[in-house]
Amino acid sequence: MRIGYGRVSIRDLHPEAQHDALTTAGCEQFFIGKASGELASRPELSKALLVTNRPKNQLVVTKLDRLGRSLENI
Repeated sequence: MRIGYGRVSIRDLHPEAQHDALTTAGCEQFFIGKASGELASRPELSKALLVTNRPKNQLVVTKLDRLGRSLENI
C-alpha cells in the first residue's frame, strides 16, 4: 500500500495540492502535518512511518523537503 505524507508550513496552511498529488500517485492513506520541518516532534510523520513500516508499504511524498529541512530534521 502507498502511504502519502505531506507537510504544510505555518505560513502556508493549504495542503490540497499535496493531497491531490498523493492521490494521483496512488496513495490509499494520507498523513498531512501542519508543523515546521525544523521541529523534532512531528506526530503525523511519526504515524506515517509506523504505517509504512509494514511489508510492501511505501511512503510517498510530493517533494523531499516535505520530510524535513535537512537530514538532521528527518
